[in-house]
Parts: sequence; C-alpha cells; structure tokens
Amino acid sequence: MFDQLKILHRQGKQYIPDVADVHLHQSFRGRPVISNKPVNEEILKDFCASEAIEISPVRINLAKCNFCGLCARAFPEKIKFTNDYRLATNDLSRLMVTEGHDVPVVVDPALVRPSVRKLFKKSLKLRHVSAGGDNSAELELNACSNVNFDMGRFGIEFVASPRHADGIVITGPVSENMAAALQICYDAIPDPKIIVLAGFDAISGGSFADSPAIDRSFVALHYIDLYIPGHPPHPLTIINGLLDLCRER
Repeated sequence: MFDQLKILHRQGKQYIPDVADVHLHQSFRGRPVISNKPVNEEILKDFCASEAIEISPVRINLAKCNFCGLCARAFPEKIKFTNDYRLATNDLSRLMVTEGHDVPVVVDPALVRPSVRKLFKKSLKLRHVSAGGDNSAELELNACSNVNFDMGRFGIEFVASPRHADGIVITGPVSENMAAALQICYDAIPDPKIIVLAGFDAISGGSFADSPAIDRSFVALHYIDLYIPGHPPHPLTIINGLLDLCRER
C-alpha cells in the first residue's frame, strides 16, 4: 500500500486524459538542453559511452543517446535533461541538440507524405518487429495500449498480421538473423505504408552500431517516416509522435 501511495504522489492520476498535455516528474530525462558555459570538451565527450556527444560546438545526437544522464551529472552547468517527452521527428537533423539552442523536437509537416495524413489520420494499424531488441522498447510499445495511455482511443493499434497493417514499427538494431524476416514482413504490408524506428538502437544501431552481427541495409534502403529516440522511448513520446505524423494538431 505504501508503495502504491508513493506512485500516486509522484505520478498523480494514472489515467491520462490528454496525452498532449502532460507534465512528467522532473526526474524523467527527456530532451536535453546544452548551455554555452565553457567546459573541457574532450573530457565531456569521453563521458558518453554511446558516442552521442560531439564537440566544437558541443552537440548531443539523440539518435545515438541512451539518456543515461552521466554527462549531465558530471557537467550539471553544461547539460540539463528536461522533462520534455516530445522527441519524435521525421527529420534526423532535428535530433541533433546544439549548445545554446533550446529548440523543441517536432515533426516537420513538409516531410510527411500526403498519403499518410489522408489515409491514416483516423485509423492506423501497425505491425511491430523486434529486430534484435533488448525488450525495453518493446515493453514501452505494449504500455501504449494499456489503460493509462490508451492509444487505441486514437485509432492506433498493433495487429498480429502484416496483411492487416498500415505500417511497421521496428525496435532493435536489426540483427543479421532478423534482416530477411524484417524485409518479408515489410513486403507483406499493402501500400501505402509507413516505417517507424523506435529506440536509439533502431535509429542508429545504438550500442551495437559497429557489430558485425547486425545488418542495417533495410534502414538504409527505405524511407523512414518517423524516428522515436530514447532507450527506451516513453509511451507519451511514441503516441505523440504517431499523432503528429498522421494528423494536424
């Protein structure tokens, strides 16, 4: 009972009436902000095991960031993680956070294919493929459909067969033994269809980017409609990203 009361105190109401207007607890690590304060950039860069930090100027590539927060703990006056969960975009360049620029991550309407908003604005069925994932992003995708987030109220649901899907959501870095299965699943989805990459490992390969055991040729060959960073991405990040992609809000 005490643990349940702590959760209620920390998170508030469990059911979320409006997924676009939520104030997460300050402990949530969302979009980072980088100040102009001078630091030893080489040391800062070495703090990032996922090689997401670039220097001169200091930048964080959210496509590679696992949101561990070590950089912010080591250089609190330089880097701060906000609780902004709106991180999904259809433009990879928007995932690059640069020092001195506090800019929200958004979906660019100009890059959304006309057929996506025409056909999927009220109903979107997705087939999920875990291509070598570690089950973290997969758990958050499951949470999108629970009673708290209730993604189904927007007409967005996961389906069992690619024949019933409008698009594919990929988690994991795309391991070599899943590459062919991923392509087969994608080919089975009728046109037009969308591709969503969920999690930093799906977007960039993550911790396995240099591993010979992955095959990212599928990602290189196809147009990606939505990138959802995080390790794992929060359900609110996922749902808002899909809504921003499929409809004007």
